Amino acid sequence: MGILRSTLIRTTLAAIIGSVVATIGPSTPASAQDKVTVFAAASMKNALDAANAEWAKETRNEATVSYAASSALAKQIEAGAPADLFISADLAWMDYLASKKLIKEDTRTNLLGNRLVLVAPVDKATPVEIKQGFDLAKLVGDGKLAMGAVDSVPAGKYGKAALEKLGIWSSVEGKVAGAESVRAALVLVSRGEAPYGIVYQTDAAADQGVKIVGTFPQDSHEPIIYPVAILAESKNPLAAAYLEFLKSAKAAPFFEKQGFTILK
Repeated sequence: MGILRSTLIRTTLAAIIGSVVATIGPSTPASAQDKVTVFAAASMKNALDAANAEWAKETRNEATVSYAASSALAKQIEAGAPADLFISADLAWMDYLASKKLIKEDTRTNLLGNRLVLVAPVDKATPVEIKQGFDLAKLVGDGKLAMGAVDSVPAGKYGKAALEKLGIWSSVEGKVAGAESVRAALVLVSRGEAPYGIVYQTDAAADQGVKIVGTFPQDSHEPIIYPVAILAESKNPLAAAYLEFLKSAKAAPFFEKQGFTILK
């Protein structure tokens, strides 16, 4: 009986202690203020993931990112989705949020630049001279030209503008496969579902299944600029520090490695 009573006492004490610990929780709970929530253009994924790993290493704070087309993210923010920062792949969608008073204007900065390129599956990549009137329709043939949706996705809008400037949009318009984001367009080419695609230089660098076959002249479209801003509803004290990190020399190598241009 003595052994049984001792066992019961130990079991009861263990249960009580376990209950107290469970009620109190861990000694160092994760706080929502230890995290920064970022909405970022899909084309930034590889570079921003690497930069965020460095941010976490240095500060022990976490940056959680939702990647999608800038258009989709801007609409989510407008609808009330909680986030601290927005990084757009063009000026237009940042301007859109600014017009709705949804960003802190004094934090807005032009962070990065990019280039527009033509890609093909790596095993079928032949150099293409992109110039006025080049026969892209013939190159695409019976296949599809993968692009971001030309009425909303920044890469698609830039791509359409470039093709119009080069005088060939009308010849390929019916062949366009409009994707929900530039990364979705990239996947179509990488998988061989489209013989060519128009994406950013940085996207091509992120997928070994494609190869750049030509670069669009810079004067064929507006400059590709990635602005960043803290959102008006953010009350996170880490947001400003994270923004400064993105603009710092410590973050620059992660963006440059993927082919972005650092804007000063």
